[in-house]
Amino acid sequence: MHVGYSPVFQNLSGELTDRQVYAEEVRLTELAEPLGFDSIWTTEHHFTEYEMIPSPTQFLTYMAGRTKHVKLGTMVIVLPWHDPMRVAEEVAMLDVLSNGRMVLGIGRGLGAVEFEGFRLDMNQSRDRFVECAEAVLTGLEQGYVEYDGEHVKQPRRAIRPAPFRSFRGRTYGAGNSSDSMPIMARLGAGMLVVPQKRWDEVAEGIRMHREEWERVQIGVPRPRSVLVGFCIVDKDAGRAKDLAAEYIGRYYKSVIKHYNIGGDHFGQTKGYEQYSAMSKAVKQDAARVTEKFVNLMPWGTPDQVIEKLHTIDKYIDMGTFIAHFAFAGLPYEQAERSMRLFASDVLPALKEWKAEATPDNAPQLQAAE
Repeated sequence: MHVGYSPVFQNLSGELTDRQVYAEEVRLTELAEPLGFDSIWTTEHHFTEYEMIPSPTQFLTYMAGRTKHVKLGTMVIVLPWHDPMRVAEEVAMLDVLSNGRMVLGIGRGLGAVEFEGFRLDMNQSRDRFVECAEAVLTGLEQGYVEYDGEHVKQPRRAIRPAPFRSFRGRTYGAGNSSDSMPIMARLGAGMLVVPQKRWDEVAEGIRMHREEWERVQIGVPRPRSVLVGFCIVDKDAGRAKDLAAEYIGRYYKSVIKHYNIGGDHFGQTKGYEQYSAMSKAVKQDAARVTEKFVNLMPWGTPDQVIEKLHTIDKYIDMGTFIAHFAFAGLPYEQAERSMRLFASDVLPALKEWKAEATPDNAPQLQAAE
């Protein structure tokens, strides 16, 4: 199985400056390749202490220069916040600079604070996402972007530097609502799973994605799912449990705050109605919802983490696992110990699974006319 590492860039307590957080996060990220991880991934967020990573391609371009072999993944570029022409250019440039190591993850966004900060109507996010995704993904295949939609109006312009490898088979989409699964399949994007629901509910979404993929992507292999998880690995099971309850729990509390889960806006915003149930549950018992989130995650002794990932795999048939180790104020020394123990005692076992996890044989493209 393919195994990646992702920094989180949180500064919840404010005890460190943002610059100090960046120094520690970059230091840990630079350990990923020598420790044997297959890839480095990063999220995109804006304006708050939740996750301070406003430019995924800029960070990954830096890491491209600091590494030799690892893949470089976005999880995700939130397309409604961007001009699709610029996204296509930045993706192509990173892929050229890294000699074809990029993996593209895309999504539509969930944070009202971010949509408001960019002066965008959140009600339009789904339609805007689909148009942007079609423009970007088609553009990367043909070498130019040209699109005439309701939200995206792009006259034909070449992508330079020109894309030189197809992104088919190395594009993934994040989505938690059932409506998102068929959309990702129609776009030709595999599923990137950030757990928010019970695994049987996640499995139902994966089933919907698979069925739509088989209907529209005839004869095209469907990429295995990518799972994102918060990991605490310790040789002492009790200490791992205590750390997970404290720090993964604290992380989920930051999720509730950043996305205003528990507010009424989801039910009043087009395309986000399915998140109302989550908001209702948080309003009723935030502590219980937090505990459930903690228990979704792969933490514990190395053997417990391997067992948990095996259990999850039965539901989602994952080909890639992306691990977070530093989050929610967990001391960086503890995060590094967890990361190193994972690398020595968990990573070898995971790499014995599914060798074809993240394809590395995307074809060369012909130069655009």
